[in-house]
Amino acid sequence: MGNRALAMRRMRALRGIPLLAVTAEAVGLAGLLVRPGPIPERAEVDALHIATAAVHGIDYLLTWNCRHIANALMRSRIEALCRSAGFEPPIMCTPEELAEE
Repeated sequence: MGNRALAMRRMRALRGIPLLAVTAEAVGLAGLLVRPGPIPERAEVDALHIATAAVHGIDYLLTWNCRHIANALMRSRIEALCRSAGFEPPIMCTPEELAEE
């Protein structure tokens, strides 16, 4: 499990940022990412994050989750599955990768 204090800090930082709707299209795309895709079933919430961002046309998906989202070994398969379903995948990276120097 994660650090509760850090999670609360992140939630406060997100106040006022609109939430994206989880649509039927996003659920369907998440299913493709899990079965037969690169994301394991135990991480289906991660697949839903990626799918929701793709369906809504979000440019970047910032995350510290390098196991299933910002993972260079999985990235090409995730992107290919999104594109084959008709969606442009977001650029999946950590905040540090996106930050300017």
